[in-house]
Amino acid sequence: MTNYHLSVTIWEEDGVYVSKCVELEVASCGDTPKEALENIREAIDIYLKNALEYGMLNDLEPSLTTHEKFTSLIEVQA
Repeated sequence: MTNYHLSVTIWEEDGVYVSKCVELEVASCGDTPKEALENIREAIDIYLKNALEYGMLNDLEPSLTTHEKFTSLIEVQA
């Protein structure tokens, strides 16, 4: 079994906590941040099992296994 290093962002949107995995572009939600995190773990697990089954996992390996990840919060005007 391989350990993957994934980034998850959680934010509140209309009373629901949305969780999104940056590397896989997988999202989920929950009534609390903890629930949103639990649900994104399940969604990631399902995604990775399907990626393995369909031979897509090798393409994802570099972004899933790197230890060097940087996150920044920026503000823009629109």
